[in-house]
Amino acid sequence: MSKNNFLIEVSDLFKQFHEVNSVINVLQDVDLQISHGERLAIVGPSGSGKSTLLHLLGGLDFPTSGAINVLGKNWQKLSEKERCLWRNKTLGFVYQFHHLLPEFTALENTMLPLMLQSLSKAEIGDRALYLLQRLGLEQRLHHRPYQLSGGERQRVAIARAMVAKPHCILADEPTGNLDNATADIVLNLWDELNREQNMALIIVTHDVNMAKRMDRSLQLINGKLGEVKW
Repeated sequence: MSKNNFLIEVSDLFKQFHEVNSVINVLQDVDLQISHGERLAIVGPSGSGKSTLLHLLGGLDFPTSGAINVLGKNWQKLSEKERCLWRNKTLGFVYQFHHLLPEFTALENTMLPLMLQSLSKAEIGDRALYLLQRLGLEQRLHHRPYQLSGGERQRVAIARAMVAKPHCILADEPTGNLDNATADIVLNLWDELNREQNMALIIVTHDVNMAKRMDRSLQLINGKLGEVKW
């Protein structure tokens, strides 16, 4: 497979953080290729840089050196506006904390990523409604975040990440606030979208069972990525 066929390609990636009297090498010499439709888990101890790597892959932060290409475009070579538009078109994000807008309802929060696209209001609403129903939130559509439980807020965030039919979902501990049954509903829906839309999934997780459901697992230790064989 040529590199042009990869969804995401990372080359010679380094990330450093500078403290008062020291330099911390969070990521070192990372090379990574992620294919269309691939499901990847990133595991490792707390503080190992898993979330940092996810932010770099999504263009939310920049490496100290190295390159990250998403569908052939290097994040660092795009303007801020171009980066935001490309991110909205290609990626969906699920954070450890939901980051819902407090003044909007569950339905409105889910619709937000589609507002930059040339779709009718009816189609935007239909897409958001479908996902919220699939995630068991049909009775909570018009509730604001403060009226929802932690697990409900996280499910809204998951629906928001999927609503624009991204090429890839980047998820940081996405089921940490969900019970086992609801986590299974989320994972089964992702599996379905993976098959239907060839949607890739990159998950940072401490959950070994979740990691084992993915196509591949990588472990981040001392700034370096290595394959995990379960």
